[in-house]
Amino acid sequence: MADPAPRSVDQHLAEVLAALEPLPPSPQPLMEALGLAAAEDVVATVQLPGFDNSAMDGYAVRLADVATATAESPVHLPVVGEIGAGQSTGLLALAPGTAAKIMTGAPVPTGADCVVPYEWTDRGVAQVRVERAPTSGQHVRRAGEDVAIGDLLVEAGTVLGPRHLGLLASVGRPTVLARPRPRVVILSTGSELREPGQPLGTDSIYDGNSFLLAASARRAGAIAYRVGIVPDEPRAFLDALEDQLVRADVVVTSGGVSQGDFDVVKEALRPHGVWFGPVAMQPGKPQGFGFVGEDRVPIFTLPGNPVSSYISFETFVLPALRKLMGLLPHARPQVRARLTHAVASPPGKRQFLRGELDVSGAGAQVAPVGGPGSHLVGDLAASDCLIVVPEDVTALAAGDTVSVVRLDEEF
Repeated sequence: MADPAPRSVDQHLAEVLAALEPLPPSPQPLMEALGLAAAEDVVATVQLPGFDNSAMDGYAVRLADVATATAESPVHLPVVGEIGAGQSTGLLALAPGTAAKIMTGAPVPTGADCVVPYEWTDRGVAQVRVERAPTSGQHVRRAGEDVAIGDLLVEAGTVLGPRHLGLLASVGRPTVLARPRPRVVILSTGSELREPGQPLGTDSIYDGNSFLLAASARRAGAIAYRVGIVPDEPRAFLDALEDQLVRADVVVTSGGVSQGDFDVVKEALRPHGVWFGPVAMQPGKPQGFGFVGEDRVPIFTLPGNPVSSYISFETFVLPALRKLMGLLPHARPQVRARLTHAVASPPGKRQFLRGELDVSGAGAQVAPVGGPGSHLVGDLAASDCLIVVPEDVTALAAGDTVSVVRLDEEF
């Protein structure tokens, strides 16, 4: 069967995203929720602080008893007790004309309206000499001054960061409803592939793609399962795929999708309704996407050359994972920069060139790294961005402004 007419990059991405729905939300333990999108509005059911407490180590007092205190004319008060944080059996009320030792975070006793820090006293045990007067309410954290009951703490759709999780824990929430991390199974196909650490034959190569793609999936926030190498046999591929579907929300393969005699992925999956065809891009022209298994697990079949595979992941798989997780934007934002060197590009294709971005000067500049070859993984590792040359542009001069995808930025 002949491949269909080439899709544009934007058309293929739109087809992929339109076919996917975000994963259903579920309660996530707080430490598992980092980087996930909240799927609920979280409203405070307790106040913060939960009670009036001391902001300093010192003495709880009544302002009226120490208002005249100075170093030259100190006030002396008997110390009637000591209150520590978490000691609910401590002093609960303070009589006029007395003081109570109090630690940071400890509840302020009824009757006290301010705290004198140790530094303003002689730190007396039975009696304290106060040499400086506080103001009303000074060094007291009032109940509810930070968070009141009913306050909106986290809005649905918020990407949960450390500060959100700290707040949720502080109001007693052990879990938060969020869209879970997709489970991504990565399969590399090719009888020539070997695991790193194994000896190589004269016609074999190490499998770098599965590590590249699994690491990319993990960085995107997914749970990545890197599967062993699958040989160029359709039955072996289908068996390996079937074994993995039970733990997959997404499957990503590399290799076996071009026009060769041993393109096992295309041969195995095309009868199951998976789309295969060219996308007008360089590198990464041969692509495949569809659904497999009874649960219709989405599968991305990426080309086998490492640069093609990685750029395909960034262009199509990453936005898909972010949609499954309920994260916006789906695709990496692009910035503008001036080219340091001229570049050429084939007509009718969107070219992704490896580049190195410099934003240290007055304006952003981007330098191409290496050539356009889809096998040049060394140049890929030396890059920190992709230079995007549009389909209708065949040449750009040094100094021209281009769009740049920053590969290592959080978004």
